[in-house]
Amino acid sequence: MEPFTLTFDRSAIAPVAIEISGWPGTPFTRLVDSITQFTQEQRTAFRPAASRYPHMSIAYTGPGSETINPVGLREALASIEAPLSHTVRADRIHIVEQWHDGATIKWEPIASIALKGSA
Repeated sequence: MEPFTLTFDRSAIAPVAIEISGWPGTPFTRLVDSITQFTQEQRTAFRPAASRYPHMSIAYTGPGSETINPVGLREALASIEAPLSHTVRADRIHIVEQWHDGATIKWEPIASIALKGSA
C-alpha cells in the first residue's frame, strides 16, 4: 500500500479516553484490514489491534475518573488557544508488543515495515 497522510485536530472526550481523531479514515482502515487478513492467512501469533479509525490517545480513565465534570473538561479542552491541527505522513507500520500495567500502556518494538514506495 502507498504511504498516505492523516490530519489530527482538537482533542475530544471518548467513552474511556481523551483522544484526537484523524482523517481521512479510509486509508487507515484499508491498512488495518490488509494486516488483519495477512495475519489470519499466515496464522501468525501476532494479532492486530481492533482499531477502526485513526486516533491518538492522550489519557485514559482510571479510578476516580467518574468524579470528573465532563462539561468542565470539554470547556478546558476548547479553551486551548493554540493551533492543534497537524498533518502526518504514514509511511510505515510499527509492530509492537503492548501491555497495560494498570496505570500506563507500555510497548516493546518488534519491527518497522515501510509502506510501498517509502525509503
